[in-house]
Amino acid sequence: MIRIVIADDHPLLREGLRRILEFEEGFDVVAEVGDGQGAINAARNMAVDILLMDLNMPGVNGLEAGRVIRREFPEIGILVLTVDDSDEKVFQVLQIGVAGYLLKDVDSKTLIHSIRKVYAGEPILSPSVTGKLLNQLTHPIPVKNTCGLSEREMEILNYVVRGASNREIGVSLFISEKTVKNHLSSTYRKLAVEDRTQAALKAVKLKFINLD
Repeated sequence: MIRIVIADDHPLLREGLRRILEFEEGFDVVAEVGDGQGAINAARNMAVDILLMDLNMPGVNGLEAGRVIRREFPEIGILVLTVDDSDEKVFQVLQIGVAGYLLKDVDSKTLIHSIRKVYAGEPILSPSVTGKLLNQLTHPIPVKNTCGLSEREMEILNYVVRGASNREIGVSLFISEKTVKNHLSSTYRKLAVEDRTQAALKAVKLKFINLD
């Protein structure tokens, strides 16, 4: 059972999301909250797998709540669901290590699929957000090397930037999924990041990966 907390300051939206999610087998909405502090309290007081969270909420906003929850409960998958698709906001949110960023015009099928992907440990970005992110990353930080990444690590990182799962990378490179995970762990350490989303962001920003 995937335990979900919905954090949004609009009661009607929370009710609609609850109805959609509870209709899906294997989903359990354990709490609804109207602000970031409520999301933090829920994370601290109950077992949570996925936090489905808006950004623009009164009091403690989603960005602030995300920082706290990522620090205290890194195992919780944070899936942002918002109308705010500004370049700056997208970059700020992804920098703290959320698992996904979707816009509120997403259809229910995609939302359900995204929750399952995040629960499985795979990052999710809506296509429009991906485009804005790439626009944001137009001024790379000058670097003299690739942080010591090996040729294989760079190869795997290239797949990560393009959204491939560990299984898909393994199949493409004819290596086991465990080997992919080991290479990624080494990559995270060398790039000083915590997960594949941050690794992809840094690889693009530092121009390690050519997206053309």
